[in-house]
Amino acid sequence: MGMSVIIAAARPDEAEQILKLQYLGYQSEAELYGDWNLAPLTQTLESLKAELAEHRVLVARLGDEVVGTVRGWVDEDGVGRIGRLVVHPRMQRHGLGRRLLTALEAQLAEDGASSGYRLFTGHRSLGNLRLYRRLGYRETEVREVSRRMSIVTLAKPVQTSLAA
Repeated sequence: MGMSVIIAAARPDEAEQILKLQYLGYQSEAELYGDWNLAPLTQTLESLKAELAEHRVLVARLGDEVVGTVRGWVDEDGVGRIGRLVVHPRMQRHGLGRRLLTALEAQLAEDGASSGYRLFTGHRSLGNLRLYRRLGYRETEVREVSRRMSIVTLAKPVQTSLAA
């Protein structure tokens, strides 16, 4: 009998697992852009622990293993800011990213997100862009950060946050 994946709030003792998953998950992004200095790859355990204390951080657990994560917070304008959505490579393409993202949107709405949600990804991250668009996000800005990479910002209104 197989185990099912549970989406829940991250625990402080999972910080190291989250950081390792983040590092693993962003390897393909680093390769795609030829940039091994992406923020998720250089984040320290201490700064991740601070984020766990300050922001909403969700994990997807398969037994005791963290196989997915996402984090966010509501800014002063009522915008739910979402970042660092990561799913273990062996668990991708099973709807886990969608589940994490919609669960976080619901929590951010409870926290007061009233002006919508905003997230970003690289312009070559086609799988990410497809997922976000399927969930109702629309491109609002493309900003070149280097010759190799542009950041695509996407947003969606709160009322469409529960679309599956």
